[in-house]
Amino acid sequence: MTKIKRKLTTILATDCVSFSRHMQGNEVATLNNLNACREIIDAEISAHGGRIFHTAGDSVIADFDSPVECVNAALKFQEAIYLRNKGPEIEPKLEWRVGIHVDDVIIEGDNIYGTGVNIAARLESQCDAGGILVSRVVREQVEKKVNFSIESAGTRTLKNIDDNYEVFLVATSAATENGKIKASSQAAETNENAGPSAQTAAHKKPTLAVIPFENASGNDDNAFLVGGIVEDLITEFSMLRQFDVISRQSSTNFDPASEDALAFAERFGINFLVSGGIRSSGSRIRINVELTDTATGSAVWSNKYDRVMDDIFDIQDEIVRKISIALLGEIEITSLQRSKRKPTDNFNSYELLLRGRELHHRFSAEACAQAINFFDKAIALDQGNAQAHAWKACTLGQSLARNYLDRDFEEIYAELMTHLNQALYLNENDFECHRMLSAVFLSTHDFQKSEEHARKAFQLNPNDPRVLSGVGEVLVRVGDHTDGLEMLRKAIEVDPIPMGQSNSDNRLRDLTLGYFCASDFESCAETAIRINDLEPRSWLFLMWALTQTSADVQSNSAYIGRKAEYANLDWPATIERFHLVDEGKIKELEAFAETLF
Repeated sequence: MTKIKRKLTTILATDCVSFSRHMQGNEVATLNNLNACREIIDAEISAHGGRIFHTAGDSVIADFDSPVECVNAALKFQEAIYLRNKGPEIEPKLEWRVGIHVDDVIIEGDNIYGTGVNIAARLESQCDAGGILVSRVVREQVEKKVNFSIESAGTRTLKNIDDNYEVFLVATSAATENGKIKASSQAAETNENAGPSAQTAAHKKPTLAVIPFENASGNDDNAFLVGGIVEDLITEFSMLRQFDVISRQSSTNFDPASEDALAFAERFGINFLVSGGIRSSGSRIRINVELTDTATGSAVWSNKYDRVMDDIFDIQDEIVRKISIALLGEIEITSLQRSKRKPTDNFNSYELLLRGRELHHRFSAEACAQAINFFDKAIALDQGNAQAHAWKACTLGQSLARNYLDRDFEEIYAELMTHLNQALYLNENDFECHRMLSAVFLSTHDFQKSEEHARKAFQLNPNDPRVLSGVGEVLVRVGDHTDGLEMLRKAIEVDPIPMGQSNSDNRLRDLTLGYFCASDFESCAETAIRINDLEPRSWLFLMWALTQTSADVQSNSAYIGRKAEYANLDWPATIERFHLVDEGKIKELEAFAETLF
């Protein structure tokens, strides 16, 4: 009689929700998205020590030696798929559900049998799309060893097993978004009637968003003024270390016609919303502003301002101060230095600055040229308008990166540096200038100056996602991996889809670079495979990471898909543009690239 082989193991079961319906709608697109999801799922299972022992394409069953590794793998691939589905180009958006259980099972060849497999499969069938449902035994072994919550989800009827089986839900983004589990930022129990001070005690740094103000004038020509004032408010709040501030891009994506403000706040984990309306007529401006506590939906503070246009900077100052005091108490906001940051005493110059900024954000060749024209007019009215100089430099940089202007590179670059240096001369505390100078010095491999300006930009504005990504990129290169990765992660958290982009690829590319520099090759590979368009740098880092983790590069779909396209690249010149500090690593990458073709 053959001896039965048994072992205690953790079983993960997952399948694609409504796969058959998606196939009926569009077979080709569904199959392409299925393969992309399976790449993510299979990679995470492998990276966490799991083994797939059964698959039907749209479903997977795997076993793990460790329940902690199993739950971590499930959470990572659910989060990766959730983030992937945020891309507007992803259709259909496939969602997966997961069940996990620990049990004694029978091993026969490459297969596993037993009640444990059935329970995991039943848990998966009871789970909501994007979720992870686990048994009590899994929760007991995992909850004290992970930094995310696993909450009771009541009981479920598991066919042929138990009519009242106790289940627990892991805190995925989908579960939080659907209200199945509390957001981590709201997990602390608070009194239903507690005011802002109690909220602040529960959250050391309140998360704030300034959503688009209503253009109460009913005149589209005033839209630039409304948008510009709101953008200035976001910048002011971003400079306060007492807050985490949602990026301008994420805030402007809010559409009151299609989404409730409180639902938007829940989606981004926002504690307080700043909203309002602006009406202008002639030389006068009227601003209504309100601060809302998203936990209760009630107004914490509101005010109306009816002033002349020249008072706009004083109004912005007062709004920031009043809201800060309402949330944090009577504090001295030392980072507010309006006397130095006030762009100009000439309102006409300020108005032209706002028009130029609005056009800069459109990311087109025509808008770029028009923006430069407005900045030139703003400077002509007031040579001391530091922001006009800085934004012209930024727009010229945009034109270089996107080939918008039909002029010689050196000519544009020289003009850019002239305005950048003038802006810094006029205002040594302009974070935009330090952010751009950091990028300039990085491109010339002056890593010390790049780091100096990056840290200065962060000191002046610790919430701007462009600053976070810029300083993060520099720090991971110069060896400060912990702080650099923290900033890159925060950048993708507050601004997952940067302005001018349609997906999170740029943020993921920065993280891929960070993990490569930190020699965290598992995370490097996990992040790189989430990039929709693998450019040469991320592609090479992914291949390197796969090699370091003993994965089969030759059979990897990313390798196969880009091999022919990248075979004729001048890899030494390409790697030079990675702007890496370690000359030894550069040589290793050059040699490694030659082995791939």
